[in-house]
Amino acid sequence: MPKRSHLIKIGVLTFIAGITLLFPARVAYQWFAPPGIQVSGIGGSVWVGHAREADASGIYLRDLKWRIRLRDLVTLKLGFAVSSSLASGFVEGEIAIGISGSVVARNVSASLPLSTLQYATEIRGLQGNLFAQITVLELEAGIPVTVDGVLEVSDLIAPPIDQNSIGGYRAEFLTQESGITASVEDTDGVIDLAGSLQISRDRSYQFVAQLSAKPETPPGVRQQMQFLGSANERGQHELRVEGQL
Repeated sequence: MPKRSHLIKIGVLTFIAGITLLFPARVAYQWFAPPGIQVSGIGGSVWVGHAREADASGIYLRDLKWRIRLRDLVTLKLGFAVSSSLASGFVEGEIAIGISGSVVARNVSASLPLSTLQYATEIRGLQGNLFAQITVLELEAGIPVTVDGVLEVSDLIAPPIDQNSIGGYRAEFLTQESGITASVEDTDGVIDLAGSLQISRDRSYQFVAQLSAKPETPPGVRQQMQFLGSANERGQHELRVEGQL
């Protein structure tokens, strides 16, 4: 026969699990919602729930749905499978939040208009389409420490560069011992671009790219490239951006 103390422990754990799984999502949001996130039309429980719309730091989502992932609790993380639609696009994947505030997203697929990110990126007038296929993205204190996946942008309009579309670009991210690296290239851009991004463990970053004009490069973009300095023997200008996250 099981010891009485074991039965009590099992009973207490069962009670806690039941309360957690059936806890109303609306109440949990009111108690624990992080700053910068606004959600309305909340229904269901922490276990399985939904919301009519959400705004996360300027990114508008609608028809948000979630389902808790019990296996993440083993690693002391609160994990969910989530999906949402946008005005034109979708986001779906898995997200886990640790006790320390770390966030890990896995198996994320997304297709959305870049206009939904203009406030988050602080680039007014940003337009185009973004497709993301992220295997894993880990954030600590809001800083990426692990990124594996691909981002693709098409029909990019960035007013600081040009008021018209400057084409499509692709970045493939990979995490190594030294930090996060990414190769960046144009797919059908109005400029020929090949570059690399390095985010080191000390949170310093460096982006270096070689740019050269194409026959379809707009005059305004050609003029901006001249500010990068003289071109090499291949007609390439070097763009270098460095800083600290």
